[in-house]
Amino acid sequence: MVTYWLDLFTGTTWEEFRKSGANVSGFRESRKKAIDKVKTGDILLCYTTGIMHWVGALEVIGPSNDTRKIWNLDDNSETLEFPARIDVKPIIILDPEYGVPMAELEGKVSFYQNPSDRLKGFKGFVRGSLSKFRNEDGELVFKLLTDAEEKPKKKRIDPKRLRKVPLYKTKKGKVNKIVSVPDSQDESNNEEIIDTHRVLDPTEHTQIQYYLLDLGSKMGLNVRAATNDSSKEFNGVIFASIPNTISELPLQFNEATQKTIELIDVLWLKGNTIVAAFEIESTTSIYSGLLRMSDLIALQPNLDIKLYLVAPDTRGDKVKREILRPTFEYLQKPLSKMCGFIPFSDLKDKTLKIQELGIARHLNPNFLNGVAEYFTAEGEYQE
Repeated sequence: MVTYWLDLFTGTTWEEFRKSGANVSGFRESRKKAIDKVKTGDILLCYTTGIMHWVGALEVIGPSNDTRKIWNLDDNSETLEFPARIDVKPIIILDPEYGVPMAELEGKVSFYQNPSDRLKGFKGFVRGSLSKFRNEDGELVFKLLTDAEEKPKKKRIDPKRLRKVPLYKTKKGKVNKIVSVPDSQDESNNEEIIDTHRVLDPTEHTQIQYYLLDLGSKMGLNVRAATNDSSKEFNGVIFASIPNTISELPLQFNEATQKTIELIDVLWLKGNTIVAAFEIESTTSIYSGLLRMSDLIALQPNLDIKLYLVAPDTRGDKVKREILRPTFEYLQKPLSKMCGFIPFSDLKDKTLKIQELGIARHLNPNFLNGVAEYFTAEGEYQE
């Protein structure tokens, strides 16, 4: 029986792979043990991140001794990119715009049963190359690729999503790190230009803020909105009137820390201890919320607070690019390890379900760890 394996690319690494002859697939050194499990005759199914299209199928020939410089993720590096390599024979090779959109698999494969699976990296399946497919899932993707080759249909894709993903290898002491360095277009604060899917009404920020304050209150926690938001209201309820709302923070930090915490959108407290902090980004820059979180970590590296960035579902990729910046990854505690992303739809769904069941009082704040997604550089480019 043929075994199917995931092979991740970006638009750039897919183009470089094809230009090199499409006969060698490369992976990071850390994938060598996984390569040992791949057998001659197995099939690698190729997926491009960014545009989220399936673009090819490769038959495995065996381990490769190829040492060409095929991929140019870091033009200044003297180290061979993706040194763990496999010789392959192309079965199906598609231009990205003729690929099979991941959306066509929704509800048909185990790793993508519903929209929430997309927000969680398709249950983590596409976070790293050489994930093993369930046989029926692999057969379906292979069939869809075959159909796409036989009956080509061009799709509209965003050229920016095909460009090289801005991730770079660096060192912090003896530890290798992979960080994101967004370009000038990514750093624009005009989010309507960056994210054209949806322009949000500022009241959505207020709605999410209310949901968090109300939920925390019903869980028996003390809650607090940012200093300049206490007079806001949603559905006729003024934030300051929500039960268990506190107006003053415990005086346990220095002045700089205190001022930073006071501006965080929502805080949950147990007694005098802050247990969770939420930044909500709707029409403002994702970067500003993460910067406030990083300021807090830098000022109080030993502080044990759960941090969450709550943002529109469509902004998951943007959050990931921003959170992997060096300024956040080089903190004593990297922000990507401490701050989880919660999509608006997930928060709303969870809140409504909790209200229906009347279970808020019995919840531990840590339940949000199962809702949030924590990003890593894994799976962003050909491995």
